[in-house]
Amino acid sequence: MPDPMTIASGISAAGAVVSAWQLRRRALRAEAEIELLQAELAAERHAASHDALTGLPNRRAFYRLAAALLTDAAGKPLIAVVLDLDDFKQVNDRFGHAAGDQVLISVAQRLAAFAGDNLVARLGGDEFAGLLASPTVDRRWIEHATRRLCEDLAAPIPLGTRTVRVTASVGLAPVHGPTQLAEALCRADAAMYQAKTVGAARATRQLVDTVHLAEC
Repeated sequence: MPDPMTIASGISAAGAVVSAWQLRRRALRAEAEIELLQAELAAERHAASHDALTGLPNRRAFYRLAAALLTDAAGKPLIAVVLDLDDFKQVNDRFGHAAGDQVLISVAQRLAAFAGDNLVARLGGDEFAGLLASPTVDRRWIEHATRRLCEDLAAPIPLGTRTVRVTASVGLAPVHGPTQLAEALCRADAAMYQAKTVGAARATRQLVDTVHLAEC
Protein backbone atom coordinates (compact mmCIF):
# COMPACT_ATOMS: atom_id res chain seq x y z
CA MET A 1 0.00 0.00 0.00
CA PRO A 2 1.13 3.57 -0.63
CA ASP A 3 2.69 5.34 2.27
CA PRO A 4 0.11 7.73 3.84
CA MET A 5 2.84 10.31 4.39
CA THR A 6 3.78 10.15 0.71
CA ILE A 7 0.16 10.63 -0.30
CA ALA A 8 -0.22 13.55 2.07
CA SER A 9 2.96 15.13 0.76
CA GLY A 10 1.75 14.72 -2.81
CA ILE A 11 -1.59 16.27 -2.04
CA SER A 12 0.11 19.16 -0.27
CA ALA A 13 2.46 19.73 -3.19
CA ALA A 14 -0.41 19.62 -5.66
CA GLY A 15 -2.35 22.09 -3.54
CA ALA A 16 0.64 24.42 -3.45
CA VAL A 17 0.92 24.27 -7.25
CA VAL A 18 -2.78 25.04 -7.65
CA SER A 19 -2.57 27.91 -5.16
CA ALA A 20 0.46 29.38 -6.91
CA TRP A 21 -1.32 29.10 -10.27
CA GLN A 22 -4.43 30.83 -8.88
CA LEU A 23 -2.33 33.61 -7.35
CA ARG A 24 -0.54 34.07 -10.65
CA ARG A 25 -3.86 34.33 -12.50
CA ARG A 26 -5.13 36.88 -9.99
CA ALA A 27 -1.93 38.90 -10.31
CA LEU A 28 -2.15 38.90 -14.13
CA ARG A 29 -5.81 39.89 -13.99
CA ALA A 30 -5.02 42.70 -11.56
CA GLU A 31 -2.19 43.92 -13.82
CA ALA A 32 -4.53 43.90 -16.82
CA GLU A 33 -7.17 45.85 -14.89
CA ILE A 34 -4.58 48.41 -13.79
CA GLU A 35 -3.32 48.82 -17.36
CA LEU A 36 -6.91 49.28 -18.57
CA LEU A 37 -7.62 51.90 -15.90
CA GLN A 38 -4.39 53.72 -16.75
CA ALA A 39 -5.30 53.70 -20.45
CA GLU A 40 -8.79 55.00 -19.69
CA LEU A 41 -7.35 57.73 -17.46
CA ALA A 42 -4.86 58.74 -20.15
CA ALA A 43 -7.67 58.83 -22.73
CA GLU A 44 -9.80 60.99 -20.42
CA ARG A 45 -6.91 63.38 -19.81
CA HIS A 46 -6.23 63.61 -23.54
CA ALA A 47 -9.91 64.24 -24.30
CA ALA A 48 -10.04 66.96 -21.65
CA SER A 49 -7.10 68.84 -23.15
CA HIS A 50 -7.51 68.18 -26.89
CA ASP A 51 -10.01 69.07 -29.57
CA ALA A 52 -12.01 65.98 -30.53
CA LEU A 53 -12.19 66.84 -34.25
CA THR A 54 -8.64 67.93 -35.10
CA GLY A 55 -6.64 66.34 -32.29
CA LEU A 56 -4.95 69.65 -31.53
CA PRO A 57 -4.74 71.00 -27.97
CA ASN A 58 -7.87 72.92 -27.00
CA ARG A 59 -8.14 76.48 -25.69
CA ARG A 60 -7.51 75.62 -22.03
CA ALA A 61 -4.52 73.42 -22.87
CA PHE A 62 -3.10 76.09 -25.18
CA TYR A 63 -2.95 78.72 -22.46
CA ARG A 64 -1.45 76.26 -19.98
CA LEU A 65 1.18 74.95 -22.40
CA ALA A 66 1.98 78.41 -23.76
CA ALA A 67 2.60 79.76 -20.25
CA ALA A 68 4.94 76.85 -19.54
CA LEU A 69 6.84 77.39 -22.80
CA LEU A 70 7.25 81.09 -22.10
CA THR A 71 8.50 80.37 -18.58
CA ASP A 72 11.17 78.05 -20.00
CA ALA A 73 12.09 80.30 -22.93
CA ALA A 74 14.79 82.15 -20.93
CA GLY A 75 13.86 85.49 -22.48
CA LYS A 76 14.00 84.22 -26.06
CA PRO A 77 11.30 85.76 -28.26
CA LEU A 78 8.35 83.70 -29.35
CA ILE A 79 5.64 84.67 -31.83
CA ALA A 80 1.96 84.42 -30.96
CA VAL A 81 -0.25 83.46 -33.91
CA VAL A 82 -4.01 83.83 -34.21
CA LEU A 83 -6.00 82.91 -37.32
CA ASP A 84 -9.49 82.12 -38.47
CA LEU A 85 -10.96 81.14 -41.80
CA ASP A 86 -12.64 83.66 -44.09
CA ASP A 87 -16.34 83.05 -44.71
CA PHE A 88 -16.11 79.50 -43.39
CA LYS A 89 -19.89 79.42 -42.93
CA GLN A 90 -20.26 79.26 -46.72
CA VAL A 91 -18.54 75.86 -46.77
CA ASN A 92 -21.01 74.45 -44.24
CA ASP A 93 -23.98 76.05 -45.97
CA ARG A 94 -23.09 74.75 -49.43
CA PHE A 95 -21.44 71.40 -48.79
CA GLY A 96 -22.65 70.40 -45.34
CA HIS A 97 -21.05 70.11 -41.94
CA ALA A 98 -19.14 66.94 -42.80
CA ALA A 99 -17.28 68.88 -45.49
CA GLY A 100 -16.75 71.73 -43.05
CA ASP A 101 -15.25 69.30 -40.55
CA GLN A 102 -12.86 67.97 -43.19
CA VAL A 103 -11.77 71.52 -44.02
CA LEU A 104 -11.04 72.18 -40.34
CA ILE A 105 -9.04 68.95 -40.10
CA SER A 106 -7.01 69.91 -43.18
CA VAL A 107 -6.37 73.40 -41.84
CA ALA A 108 -5.25 71.95 -38.50
CA GLN A 109 -2.86 69.58 -40.27
CA ARG A 110 -1.39 72.38 -42.39
CA LEU A 111 -0.98 74.67 -39.39
CA ALA A 112 0.74 71.88 -37.45
CA ALA A 113 3.04 71.16 -40.41
CA PHE A 114 3.90 74.86 -40.70
CA ALA A 115 4.62 75.11 -36.96
CA GLY A 116 6.72 71.94 -36.77
CA ASP A 117 7.55 71.20 -33.13
CA ASN A 118 5.91 74.42 -31.96
CA LEU A 119 2.62 74.67 -30.11
CA VAL A 120 -0.59 75.06 -32.11
CA ALA A 121 -4.19 74.68 -30.95
CA ARG A 122 -7.79 74.97 -32.02
CA LEU A 123 -9.43 77.61 -29.85
CA GLY A 124 -12.91 76.83 -31.11
CA GLY A 125 -14.96 76.98 -34.31
CA ASP A 126 -12.65 78.00 -37.16
CA GLU A 127 -10.23 79.87 -34.88
CA PHE A 128 -6.72 78.55 -34.28
CA ALA A 129 -3.68 79.81 -32.37
CA GLY A 130 -0.01 79.01 -32.02
CA LEU A 131 3.22 79.94 -30.31
CA LEU A 132 6.22 79.80 -32.63
CA ALA A 133 9.92 79.94 -31.88
CA SER A 134 11.47 82.73 -33.95
CA PRO A 135 15.06 83.61 -34.80
CA THR A 136 14.03 87.27 -34.75
CA VAL A 137 11.06 89.54 -34.14
CA ASP A 138 11.96 91.65 -37.15
CA ARG A 139 8.86 92.97 -38.90
CA ARG A 140 9.97 91.59 -42.26
CA TRP A 141 10.31 88.09 -40.80
CA ILE A 142 6.83 88.32 -39.30
CA GLU A 143 5.35 89.52 -42.59
CA HIS A 144 7.13 86.72 -44.48
CA ALA A 145 5.90 84.10 -41.99
CA THR A 146 2.35 85.46 -42.25
CA ARG A 147 2.41 85.34 -46.04
CA ARG A 148 3.84 81.81 -46.12
CA LEU A 149 1.24 80.53 -43.66
CA CYS A 150 -1.56 82.10 -45.69
CA GLU A 151 -0.26 80.41 -48.82
CA ASP A 152 -0.06 77.03 -47.09
CA LEU A 153 -3.62 77.32 -45.84
CA ALA A 154 -4.99 78.51 -49.20
CA ALA A 155 -3.92 75.36 -51.09
CA PRO A 156 -6.91 73.39 -52.49
CA ILE A 157 -8.53 70.87 -50.16
CA PRO A 158 -9.98 67.72 -51.79
CA LEU A 159 -13.50 66.78 -50.70
CA GLY A 160 -14.47 63.66 -52.58
CA THR A 161 -15.06 64.68 -56.20
CA ARG A 162 -14.85 68.38 -55.31
CA THR A 163 -12.03 70.69 -54.37
CA VAL A 164 -12.49 73.45 -51.83
CA ARG A 165 -10.21 76.43 -51.46
CA VAL A 166 -10.41 78.50 -48.30
CA THR A 167 -8.30 81.36 -47.07
CA ALA A 168 -7.47 82.58 -43.58
CA SER A 169 -6.86 85.90 -41.92
CA VAL A 170 -3.71 85.68 -39.81
CA GLY A 171 -2.23 87.89 -37.11
CA LEU A 172 1.21 87.54 -35.49
CA ALA A 173 2.77 89.35 -32.55
CA PRO A 174 6.02 88.81 -30.58
CA VAL A 175 5.81 87.78 -26.93
CA HIS A 176 8.74 87.75 -24.51
CA GLY A 177 7.39 86.24 -21.30
CA PRO A 178 4.41 84.59 -19.59
CA THR A 179 3.09 87.90 -18.31
CA GLN A 180 2.91 89.22 -21.89
CA LEU A 181 1.01 86.27 -23.35
CA ALA A 182 -2.48 87.78 -23.06
CA GLU A 183 -1.26 91.11 -24.45
CA ALA A 184 0.52 89.45 -27.37
CA LEU A 185 -2.55 87.37 -28.23
CA CYS A 186 -4.67 90.54 -28.16
CA ARG A 187 -2.25 92.24 -30.57
CA ALA A 188 -2.19 89.17 -32.82
CA ASP A 189 -5.99 89.05 -32.71
CA ALA A 190 -6.20 92.73 -33.66
CA ALA A 191 -3.78 92.16 -36.55
CA MET A 192 -5.87 89.21 -37.69
CA TYR A 193 -9.08 91.28 -37.76
CA GLN A 194 -7.29 94.07 -39.59
CA ALA A 195 -6.17 91.55 -42.23
CA LYS A 196 -9.75 90.28 -42.49
CA THR A 197 -11.07 93.81 -42.99
CA VAL A 198 -8.47 94.59 -45.68
CA GLY A 199 -9.23 91.29 -47.45
CA ALA A 200 -12.96 91.96 -47.44
CA ALA A 201 -12.42 95.45 -48.87
CA ARG A 202 -10.34 94.30 -51.83
CA ALA A 203 -12.13 91.12 -52.87
CA THR A 204 -15.68 90.00 -53.44
CA ARG A 205 -16.25 86.88 -51.37
CA GLN A 206 -18.14 84.28 -53.31
CA LEU A 207 -18.26 80.56 -53.97
CA VAL A 208 -17.24 79.25 -57.38
CA ASP A 209 -16.61 75.72 -58.66
CA THR A 210 -13.65 75.21 -56.33
CA VAL A 211 -15.06 77.45 -53.56
CA HIS A 212 -12.59 80.31 -53.64
CA LEU A 213 -13.09 82.44 -50.55
CA ALA A 214 -11.62 85.83 -49.68
CA GLU A 215 -7.97 86.42 -50.38
CA CYS A 216 -5.65 86.31 -47.38
